Amino acid sequence: MVDEEPAPGAHDRFLHLDRERAQREWRRYEGTPQRELFRELRERFLRRHAQPGRWAIDVGSGPGRFLPWLGGPATGRVALDLSWEMLAVGRELSQEAPRSPGGWVSRVRGNAVRPPLRERAFAEVALVGNTLGFEAESGEILLQAVEALVAPGGVLVLEIAPGPGERSRYLGRLPASAVRRLLAAPPAAVLPRLLREGFLREPERHRPRSFRRWSPAELRERWHVRGWSVGEVMAVAPALGPDQARLREVARDRRAWERLLELEEQLGRAPSRWPAAAAVLVAASAPAVKPNDFERGETSIPG
Repeated sequence: MVDEEPAPGAHDRFLHLDRERAQREWRRYEGTPQRELFRELRERFLRRHAQPGRWAIDVGSGPGRFLPWLGGPATGRVALDLSWEMLAVGRELSQEAPRSPGGWVSRVRGNAVRPPLRERAFAEVALVGNTLGFEAESGEILLQAVEALVAPGGVLVLEIAPGPGERSRYLGRLPASAVRRLLAAPPAAVLPRLLREGFLREPERHRPRSFRRWSPAELRERWHVRGWSVGEVMAVAPALGPDQARLREVARDRRAWERLLELEEQLGRAPSRWPAAAAVLVAASAPAVKPNDFERGETSIPG
């Protein structure tokens, strides 16, 4: 969660969030199969792009639900958020989480638009959630600040919201039990049917007028001229997405659930699935140059 500067009073609201709001944010990715799907797809993406460098940071971390999936076993992790309450709740609840971060964790209160940390110091930088979109016209400033934190050769994992979302027409017309049985098969056996019938675009959900939609094409062009390379782009859950009834049925069968994750990832990597997606994850690498002093052994927080 990041300071929304343009909205009057928003800065104070985020500074003084209550404990209940912070706990709700932690629980946002648990409790229903839909939430579990969204969480697991993000965790798997982060795991694929984890960088075993000295430092990793989750920018606008909230309570830091995704912090454990950044970096390697010896990586120092930083959770940066505007709210003390978010950081405090994250410190408490992370001890009870199924996976706790290895290495050392530092929780830093600060504005992501002006992070109180050294530039080019982090092997991995994550900005997940709709943080960039909610920054609206300040999004460019936020993105520049986040890019500046990435060390030479380091990775930035970014989440954007290009559209309202979509779901498979084919799976949507099958009974829930039939979907569960079908998804027990390898994704290669299911994909042709999904692609043949296409996808249904979700209705546009309410967004603040100032919300800014970013597209993968826009980011690719931006990074191309800066010498960055894009490693993976993936729409989140274009197959079943918000289909609660069918997700509940699939969740009953662990094998079908694992195959669903694979199917969602294969579909999500297709460029045709990106424009309408409610969430797209992007991993990009900064240009590599000669290692700086920090990479040669500095161990203090890069602040």
